[in-house]
Amino acid sequence: MSSVPEFLYLEQLIRSRLNDYFPGAGPDLSRPVLPDPSGWQLPLAKFIVDNRLNAAESTLLLIGLAPHFQPDLFDQAIESKIPGAGNFPKLGGVRGKNSRSFLPTGETALFLLAGEDRLQRLTMQSLFGVEHLFGRKKILWLEEVPYGEPMMSGRIIISQDYIDIFLLGRPSPPHFNSSFPARLIREPRGWDSLVINDELQSQIGEIINWLKYNDHLLDHWGMADRLKKGYRALFYGPPGTGKTLTAALLGNEMQKDVYKIDLSMVVSKYIGETEKNLELLFARAEDKGWILFFDEADALFGKRTSVRDANDKYANQEVSYLLQRIEDFNGLIILATNMKNNIDEAFVRRFNAILRFPFPEAAERKLIWKKSFPAGSEFSSTPGTSIDLPEIVKKYELAGGSIINVVHYASLKAVERNINGHPAIYLSDVHKGIQIELNKHGKPFNP
Repeated sequence: MSSVPEFLYLEQLIRSRLNDYFPGAGPDLSRPVLPDPSGWQLPLAKFIVDNRLNAAESTLLLIGLAPHFQPDLFDQAIESKIPGAGNFPKLGGVRGKNSRSFLPTGETALFLLAGEDRLQRLTMQSLFGVEHLFGRKKILWLEEVPYGEPMMSGRIIISQDYIDIFLLGRPSPPHFNSSFPARLIREPRGWDSLVINDELQSQIGEIINWLKYNDHLLDHWGMADRLKKGYRALFYGPPGTGKTLTAALLGNEMQKDVYKIDLSMVVSKYIGETEKNLELLFARAEDKGWILFFDEADALFGKRTSVRDANDKYANQEVSYLLQRIEDFNGLIILATNMKNNIDEAFVRRFNAILRFPFPEAAERKLIWKKSFPAGSEFSSTPGTSIDLPEIVKKYELAGGSIINVVHYASLKAVERNINGHPAIYLSDVHKGIQIELNKHGKPFNP
């Protein structure tokens, strides 16, 4: 028998139900009572308490979770009442392609929760409905069955994220794939590496305030019925001005994972596929506390066009779907674009915050140059001389991303000259790096 109290209860429940049909096989058991979650061993107990689940809902989670925690639980309980583990249709259950253990179905849940009580069985079916907490949050559902077969014959599925939460206390980081086309972005630097003006700093502070206090506002101030849980921010400005860096630093500040969406894997030319890809993404991210970052967002959130053909019609339907989905998402969504005017006006109206990342002024560029070079760097125009390089090169109109590229180029040249020491960085190498960056944007270089 199981040594974990919550699954010991489930094992006793299985035996008790089977005892109604096979009373002479094995010891008789009265119907067990669900133990208080405070005495459970698994993190599942916290979820049950936080969501105020009743006994039937809690038991259903145990039924679905059993194959992932104790794969032989059902088989052992069945064999204790049915010698040889003969087939018993009322109990439901299937065998998997790879798993040889008993996998519970909807029929299994109804048998254990309601027995032969037909009205109670109908009531219990509502636990699998789309309006129930399990359905709304994509926690638990029934596997789709072949057309014409009873819905309750479908296998009970629990989201892998929630399996991890129930057993380990936290979801495992998702793998980058077609169902979750997003990569975790990490940033080792701190806020001091971000050079921005005071107004932008203040706006970022407002986002941090939302991340810190919004849940308290909803839960303790009675505002949950009138405020949306999610927050939508638009970052716009030239490339290299700190939009991605800011998103990553927000994650660091609040100890939240930031996922950058790969739009090339989301947007599809096939009708309905883009919405399907996005739904998988949003469903996976729901309730995880993750920050979703859509870079170059105008590829997905661009302006709707006048309807000239079927393609225009379905493209506009994608935008309409997105409008609803980003409003329903209960976390922080950041959209980044180089040009605000490319974003559909309907999205702009729904943003909680719109942050402009301007091109850095000369004084800001000087500070970026200082922060970007290795600590203790020496700067020379010719061997043996010392210059204030950030002051000299601040005149060149480069954003932070381009400055980093120049620093990388000039520093590599310095290492090439003396790999064992800490040689000076030459102005000529910096000028060459600046020329390369300006050429990318079709701008002339004037030393």
